[in-house]
Amino acid sequence: MSGGEKVLLVGGGSREHAIGERLVREGASLSFISSNLNPGLLALTKDSGGEYFKGSPTDPEQVLEAARKLKPDLIVIGPEEPQFRGVVDKLKGNGFTVFGATSKAAEIEKSKVFARSLMKKYGIKGNLEFWYFESWSEALEFLERAGNVAIKPARQAGGKGVKVISDMQAYLSEEKKRVKEIHAKRILEEVMAKYTDIQEKLLIEERVDGVEYTVQAFTDGEKVVPLPAVQDNPHLFEFDIGPETGGMGTVQGPGKLLPFITEEEYNFAVEVLEQVVSAIAKETGEKYVGAISAQMMLTSKGPVVIEFYSRLGDPEAVNVMNVTDGNVLEAMFSAAQGNLKANLSAREVASVVKCVAPMGYPERRDLAKDKEVIVGECKGSKIYYGAVDVKDGKLITTGSRAVEVYAEAEEITKAAEIANQCAAGVKFLNWKSVWRPDIGNEWYLKKRTEVAQLMREVYGLRNA
Repeated sequence: MSGGEKVLLVGGGSREHAIGERLVREGASLSFISSNLNPGLLALTKDSGGEYFKGSPTDPEQVLEAARKLKPDLIVIGPEEPQFRGVVDKLKGNGFTVFGATSKAAEIEKSKVFARSLMKKYGIKGNLEFWYFESWSEALEFLERAGNVAIKPARQAGGKGVKVISDMQAYLSEEKKRVKEIHAKRILEEVMAKYTDIQEKLLIEERVDGVEYTVQAFTDGEKVVPLPAVQDNPHLFEFDIGPETGGMGTVQGPGKLLPFITEEEYNFAVEVLEQVVSAIAKETGEKYVGAISAQMMLTSKGPVVIEFYSRLGDPEAVNVMNVTDGNVLEAMFSAAQGNLKANLSAREVASVVKCVAPMGYPERRDLAKDKEVIVGECKGSKIYYGAVDVKDGKLITTGSRAVEVYAEAEEITKAAEIANQCAAGVKFLNWKSVWRPDIGNEWYLKKRTEVAQLMREVYGLRNA
């Protein structure tokens, strides 16, 4: 690419801020469409000669209108919902070059039932036993006899509603059964009630324990170029407790692996992605183009798939956009043209991201809204803006993770220390913040290394 290419980025969160920063660094003139004014993206558009289009990134007509005004060389889709709602289909149908999955291809994330069924049909490694239901009455009969299970919304719902239940204490069997029933009903009535674009409502999977890791990749529908492995941490509070969120922080490196994940386990995830991309083309008749991610878990059964993303993760994208060597803009553009050309690798550094949210997130987002954000001075870290808006010159929360702090060093623990110093300085006026100081510290790494080693030993005995 010659430089100066016009790029329209769809979305306005921390992931998009990190992607936009990388594309501008590689010579793009960046514009974006979002319903919120992301101050990081606004600065990038100003510096690179781009524009800000206020509109809904999930509305195909509004995104198309922005594209027609800008006439970009490339459109990059950040979040999953624009893909689910047909934004890519509309743009491609009108002749635009798009790095993002069509609605049919994005089913791999939108419908967990589609993903599990696809893996089963095409014999893709790493699948779990699963059952799905369309109604409460169907689920209730199954839950009467279900043991150790994970109960999930059948649709991608931003990390909400997942409940993992261990049913090993016989004296608590009735209580555990009641918890399963209550949570399944909550998913149906509270989480899935607003989604009418999917028939299945409730997914129940066999429960597995272990160490999670995510491998993200770019693809043109045939070639898959993997990015460095990252570990996300969904639990709200320290020591991996509390409700599940969209992610409270990540660790990566040094290099493409994690300290507790082997080359073989990384390659397993890459093979799964390659097989899934091929299976999607066979099943839907459409090539998968864009970013695709496999959230994995190293278990006593070996590596298994927890779920897929039809995009880069958030905050995982912040890590990979900073540590990946090579031309990301060229990779996205060539993939969108159907001929992915990329020589991407990982710098030999470690990185940590800390997400800072207002108290109330994720279960009372109404309480987490409309709080003023104050960011202190951060030495050695970078700030990426997420669920915030600019109103009357002030930075105001919109109910989710407001700021993501990025730091890198030669080791994860050192990067975590740097990120913690910055995250501690992110405040909300007259309100409390929630973030996780433990992500990336010595305890964190020791625990994950011990669990990973235990899983390998059990897996090895099973296959001896």
